[in-house]
Amino acid sequence: MRRSVLLHFSPGEVIYHFGDDLGGIYGLVSGVVTVNTAPQNEAPQLIHMGVPGAWTGEDSYFIRQPRRLELRALVETWSMHLPLGQMDQMTSADPSVIRNFSRNLLHGVEVLTRVIHDLQEPDPDRRIATVLQRMTWSSEHVLLTQTEVGTMASVSRRQVNAALKRFAENGWVNTSYGSITVLNAEKLRSFAAEDH
Repeated sequence: MRRSVLLHFSPGEVIYHFGDDLGGIYGLVSGVVTVNTAPQNEAPQLIHMGVPGAWTGEDSYFIRQPRRLELRALVETWSMHLPLGQMDQMTSADPSVIRNFSRNLLHGVEVLTRVIHDLQEPDPDRRIATVLQRMTWSSEHVLLTQTEVGTMASVSRRQVNAALKRFAENGWVNTSYGSITVLNAEKLRSFAAEDH
């Protein structure tokens, strides 16, 4: 914490772009960020939302290559930034610190495993339910548009709209113009996990 700098980001502001030069890690203090990525030479797509307590950006530290993710503040956001040079100094002084940065990397792998697992669900409604349930990691209010939910669930906006109506009838979500509120994340999770 002594080596980190507290930074403020306005809604829509990019924290770092896919392909940016090497840099350090960012720890989300408050707010929400979108996480976008893609294979090289492809346009980054929305895959996840970063929530307070999460750290990311360790790719530059480990492989000394440009950024593999894009982070963008969705709302007013405060983040701690630990510069790459400080990370190097820490591990030079105590090589066991590498394990701490590695834990952060493994947490990111766990999140990506969850995203891939959810996308392998053949039923579109269940994929939408998993996305909405994951969004509750940051807030009961889903800060995404129906189109963005569709991108994360690999479905059309029309399919999202139809699913939201069914979920609202079951009392799992509440929808109003431009907003989705998850009322029962556990029911969404149970629905998504049901055997067909």
